[in-house]
Amino acid sequence: MSGKDKLRKFKENKTFTSLYQPLFDEVFEKNHRLKGKWNTDVFKNNNPIILELGCGKGEYTIALSQKFPDKNFVGIDIKGARLWKGAKFAHENNLTNVAFIRTRIDFITSLFDENEISEIWITFADPQLKCDRKRLTGTMFLNRYKTFLNPNGIIHLKTDSRFLHEYTLELAKQNSLKIIEANNDIYGSNRADDILSIKTFYELQFLKQGLAITYLAFCPNSATALKEPVWEKEKYSR
Repeated sequence: MSGKDKLRKFKENKTFTSLYQPLFDEVFEKNHRLKGKWNTDVFKNNNPIILELGCGKGEYTIALSQKFPDKNFVGIDIKGARLWKGAKFAHENNLTNVAFIRTRIDFITSLFDENEISEIWITFADPQLKCDRKRLTGTMFLNRYKTFLNPNGIIHLKTDSRFLHEYTLELAKQNSLKIIEANNDIYGSNRADDILSIKTFYELQFLKQGLAITYLAFCPNSATALKEPVWEKEKYSR
């Protein structure tokens, strides 16, 4: 993508009412003005709110919003040129149950309040093989999600990375979290229903490479802080 094309998309992003781009000083160590108010001030209803973290072009956020008009969906990513596609689609198709936020996921507790979110989708995130603190299913982030997920809140992980799947599964097991489902090949096992078969740009690339797509659903609710799992991560290369 050329620099000129990026600038065009950044400019157009400012016209999309469903795209929020908080400034650094609006979310760094302070609460954003919409924290606890997404239902009342943005969606204008009391329907459950579902997040997609690292949503990229917003394919999953958009597809889920169309399948479930009685729920609200928020996609978060730091890349404005990627978010442009999803935000533009939502704008042009008047999808009132969709919002996008351009920000770092590090600031997520500044954006959502206690019990404000019912589910989280993490689709094809960077597995961060060498950096636990950046891993979206690592304990640092999971402990943050717990502050705004409702008590029965679910995290869905869909990934091509066997490392990320097995790491997160072990973390859930060793912290005695409720595991709803663990599948190490959703297409090979014919598990890919109309929700799991939603394909992002990145998933299509991974499928062309012949990689298995995995799925894990679990509840991170725990009375104590979560701990990193003890496992043999050296045997996973990706």
